[in-house]
Order: sequence, then C-alpha cells, then structure tokens
Amino acid sequence: MKQLRLMAVHAHPDDESSKGAATMARYAAEGARVMVVTLTGGERGDILNPAMDLPEVHGRIAEIRRDEMRKAAEILGVEHHWLGFVDSGLPQGDPPPPLPEGCLALEPLEKPVEALVRVIREFKPHVMTTYDENGGYPHPDHIRCHQVSVAAYEAAGDYRLYPDAGEPWQVLKLYYNHGFLRKRMQLLQEEFAKHGQTGPFEKWLAHWDPEVDVFADRVTTRVECSEYFPQRDDALRAHATQIDPNGDFFAAPIEWQQRLWPTEEFELARSRVPVSLPENDLFAGIEPDDD
Repeated sequence: MKQLRLMAVHAHPDDESSKGAATMARYAAEGARVMVVTLTGGERGDILNPAMDLPEVHGRIAEIRRDEMRKAAEILGVEHHWLGFVDSGLPQGDPPPPLPEGCLALEPLEKPVEALVRVIREFKPHVMTTYDENGGYPHPDHIRCHQVSVAAYEAAGDYRLYPDAGEPWQVLKLYYNHGFLRKRMQLLQEEFAKHGQTGPFEKWLAHWDPEVDVFADRVTTRVECSEYFPQRDDALRAHATQIDPNGDFFAAPIEWQQRLWPTEEFELARSRVPVSLPENDLFAGIEPDDD
C-alpha cells in the first residue's frame, strides 16, 4: 500500500502536543503514517498543573509521564517511540548549575544520532519535523534535539554511517516547527479586547519587538488544520502534570482560533525534492512509495 510517512522528533513528552499537533492529527486522519519520537522521558520537567502537584505524583513522575504520552498519542492518532535518553532539566541560576550526569545534553552526540538513525531507517519517513537551532527556546534538550535531528536526517541515507543501524533511508524533507508567532498572539489578544475581556498574552507580547516577528520571517509552510484543534487541545490536556487546564494554552476559544488563525507553521530547512515556496503541505513534491 502506498502511504506517506511523517516523523516528528521532540525533546520531551508534551512537546508533540504543543508544536504541530493538529497537523499530525490531520495527516493521520487522512491516512498517512505519523510517528512521534520523544528523545527523553521528561523526568525532570516541572509539575505545572497545581492539581497534580502531589507527593504521590512526584514519586512516580517517570511512570506518569509515560502514561500521559501514551494517551496523547492515542488522541492524535499517531504512533510513538521513546528514544530512551534522560531529561537534562532546565538549569536555573546565574550562573546556572552544571547539568546532571547521564542526561541527554551531556551524551556524546553520536549516541542519540545513531539511535534516531535506527528508527528512521526502520520507519522510513518521507518528512521529518523538529526544532530550529535555538530549540524553539533555549532548553538544553531542545537544542540537542535540533542537533540530533539534523545529524540523523543527513546520516540516515548514507551507507557509510552507522552501518549496523539498518538499511539506508533518505528522508526527503526536514522542517522546523514555528508555533509561537507574534502576529497570532496579537490577533487573539485583540479579539479578547473586542469582547471586553483582558487577554492572557500581554506578557508574551512584551518580549517581542512589535516591528519584528523573527519566526514569522522564517515560515515557509502553513498547513490548514483547524478541524483538528480540539484533538490538539485534548492531547495537551492528557499531559496533566505539564499542562494547567486553566492556563494560557486554553484561554482563547477554539472558534476564535479557527477563524483567526486556522494553520500551523513550519520552516522548510532541507529538501531533496524540488519545492515551490510558500507551501501548504509538508508532503508537497513527494510521491508515496510501496515500502
């Protein structure tokens, strides 16, 4: 059966539900195979939902986050693979403390790259998504995820590299997620004002120069996926330790989001097929194969 395949590479459980989730749900619903690869178990992430900040949760956080990820993948209709590395945490302080021994960010790069190449060669994705060189934000695991993903994209099709990791497979396109765009937040903030309400995004907008939207300037591809925003939000809520159901992610009604900004945004970073930009489809220019 000819079938398109998409692999989304993320640092921690919950990242897949906040970055490109509706796009993945759309492609899965349309018959593509979609796999999320999560590099770490998210063991050191903060508990951001006050209702889950309980001793029994802290004592079982690794197990709970695995179960949350299973539920989110089921909601999105995607396959999932744990790459098996340990969360580095987000060091706080000036200067920040050293990273914990054995974490992903301190592993020799070749180790997670080989592990990801193995999964790529088995799943055979036509397209991969990951983070840009800044990691989306400067968490050491997000930056490492970028480094690992780009290196694995380049290595997977080279028979000379990692010869014990399976038969070579050449991924055709690599994209970076760009979900946090100033214009989107500004539109939603203005919509709250039109309804006589105070929106939650002022503190986010304050971090941006109103004349410059760096990430928007990098967007090459907008995927219409508003029908799947409810699945995205349900998948986010499945990560109950990480997501506060009363937080900013859920403040704007889905109907506003579908009307004002019905797309998710990506940057085409690498392509081995001819492209015409801008695009509205991650698989543009790709024909499915028989593998």
